[in-house]
Amino acid sequence: MLRVLIVGQDRFAECLALRLEVFVEEQKVPFEEEEDGLDGESTHFLAADGELSVGTARLRIVNGDGKAERVAVRAAGRRGGVGRALMRAMEAEASRLGAHTMRLNAQVSAIPFYEALGYSAHGPEFDDAGIPHRAMQRELAARASC
Repeated sequence: MLRVLIVGQDRFAECLALRLEVFVEEQKVPFEEEEDGLDGESTHFLAADGELSVGTARLRIVNGDGKAERVAVRAAGRRGGVGRALMRAMEAEASRLGAHTMRLNAQVSAIPFYEALGYSAHGPEFDDAGIPHRAMQRELAARASC
């Protein structure tokens, strides 16, 4: 059963291992570019299928907006709802923290995935770690107040 957890330092090593597997080993992103020094100011998410860690992502609040970063899903977990579950968990947390908009920089190949989740691309294509990207965003649903 797939579940997404917000994790602290006790499980951060699992998040980092997944990121290194996906970005550094699979996509050949230089380690120095993957390690950007922003992990300490981020909320980290870990997707687990039973005892197996299958995906990770991090959330930062930047200028009042949620920013989804380092979304990584193990090859075996792709197309199984892991990425969607991670994004929805980050959106819920960003909304809880007061954000009204969620932003991200998507690899161009992943744009259809994010569009299916309600994100819209804007601005020109740009290079990040040798991979073409575009900025994307979506408005978060307003939380009902009591």
